[in-house]
Amino acid sequence: MAQKKYLQAKLTQFLREDRIQLWKPPYTDENKKVGLALKDLAKKYSDKLECCENEVEKIIEEIRCKAVERGTGNEHYKATGIATIEVFLPPRVKKDRKNLLETRLHVTGRELRSKIAETFGFQENYIKIVINKKQLQLGKTLEEQGVTHNVKAMVLELKQSEEDVRKNSQVEEEEQNEARLKEKRIQRTKRGLEILAERAEMVVDPETTPYLDIANQTGRSIRIPPSERKALMLAMGYHEKGRAFLKRKEYGIALPCLLDADRYFCECCRELLDTVDNYAVLQLDIAWCYFRLGQLECLDDAEKKLNMAQKCFKNCYGENHQRLVHIKGNCGKEKVLFLRLYLLQGIRNYHSGNGEEAYEYLNKACQLFKELYIDPSKVHSLMQLGFSAQEARLGLRACDGNVDHAAAHITNRREKLDQIRKEEKEKKRRRLENINYLKGMGYSARAAKQILLSHPQMWWLNDSGPETNSHQESPSQETIDQLVYMGFDAAAAEAALRVFRGNVQLAAQTLAHNGGSLPPDLRLSAEDSSATPPTSPSDSAGTSSASTDEDMETEAVNEILEDIPEHEEDYLDSTLEDEEIIIAEYLSYVESIKTATKRN
Repeated sequence: MAQKKYLQAKLTQFLREDRIQLWKPPYTDENKKVGLALKDLAKKYSDKLECCENEVEKIIEEIRCKAVERGTGNEHYKATGIATIEVFLPPRVKKDRKNLLETRLHVTGRELRSKIAETFGFQENYIKIVINKKQLQLGKTLEEQGVTHNVKAMVLELKQSEEDVRKNSQVEEEEQNEARLKEKRIQRTKRGLEILAERAEMVVDPETTPYLDIANQTGRSIRIPPSERKALMLAMGYHEKGRAFLKRKEYGIALPCLLDADRYFCECCRELLDTVDNYAVLQLDIAWCYFRLGQLECLDDAEKKLNMAQKCFKNCYGENHQRLVHIKGNCGKEKVLFLRLYLLQGIRNYHSGNGEEAYEYLNKACQLFKELYIDPSKVHSLMQLGFSAQEARLGLRACDGNVDHAAAHITNRREKLDQIRKEEKEKKRRRLENINYLKGMGYSARAAKQILLSHPQMWWLNDSGPETNSHQESPSQETIDQLVYMGFDAAAAEAALRVFRGNVQLAAQTLAHNGGSLPPDLRLSAEDSSATPPTSPSDSAGTSSASTDEDMETEAVNEILEDIPEHEEDYLDSTLEDEEIIIAEYLSYVESIKTATKRN
């Protein structure tokens, strides 16, 4: 199959270079049947490729039929508004020819899913549809989701079994339950990540409440603008969940998580994405997932994603990895990422008909594999010293395979990270104490956070407490006039004084710091403080429901935490067993091309 794809790509290149239009005479007659000139073309190209003429003729005829089919579809779409969608099926039901489906674009995602299930023999609740690298939303129309004529749609199966759908009703029910459970897992993933991301914005006790944090390459927490922090947290959370499914080879569930991660990363500023390697690794993981699903050709921008990964690695690690070496002291572990990058670039070039470029990238991947291969006996030696297999692999790659140096490296890393974690927890604990202190003085939680965030030096200035008591409903006109005299808007002055319980100094500093207005979270705080939430009989009678919701949230959070790796360099750890097999397989393909070229 791989060799056939290469020939298809190579012949498509020749046709494009020679400006041959197979859908026109003399290759296609007026009845859209094959013309006699196609045989001469097959002879010409089979001589050039030194391949069997019949095989080349067969492939050129397939390319011609697709071109004619596409032209007919375009005419049909212009006349009727009925679009054609190319459907990429899972490997177990793949067919030799294209799978085309006609539909109007005003139908919903649910209707399209139902039609695909009926046409190609799936059970509707078993499948997810990915179009334009996004999961199809069932409640929106195709037009609303940017689906167009001639788009590619990939079908993902949620069930694990690759057997045909069984007739036995009991087995069918079990399989449907399995699909529903997998769908629930995806929904729980989303909710769990949202809860953990929200907690990062809250003030929680680090000893008792799990939360997600963003750290730099040394393990220290980093400050991210609030407008981007939640998106980045969700992006990284979805990425980790997707990677967990990748490790378990559940590619059909991994891909939606990875695509969600990509969507949230795109909400972050370009500067941030250029300074961390997470985005580059995600591009690799998405391309790898498509490849393992046997659908790399469905990823139209595979080349773009791989180039983006290469560019991000360069920006993050520096030219020749010098920035990485400066921070970490070595770059041995990160070479695993480049091995996969070169491997995917080699595969993409091979399937695009670029034999020489494919060989170049695959050979680079092969050389890196030899460099990164680890003697199992060395891993065993380190494990006898009490280190995990993962620590052993990472340590040996960081120290060029030297067991003694690796042991010292792992021990030193453990001690440094332990110290950093203690310091970060202590910082979080002190911040919690300060906020609780300010809340005790009458400030709201949001106001206390803003004080510490924008004016950390000021929280202790008002030892006697707020200028007015915490039960005052509105600030005095005198204090409002003071702020207006300073140049602030009266409404903004009143809102700021309400938030800071009449403290003119803090209100003025905050308004000045934020260009004369309150930040959105403090505006919300002001509104909350001036209104008492309504109560209803259900508030006191709903403890059972609330308890159930809390249990579900705890379950969702715990499921996420199970898949968050303990080792911060987990994404750099690989046994490289899969890569070794794939490198050998594709090198054999390109070697056969080189051999044929030499004979020619």
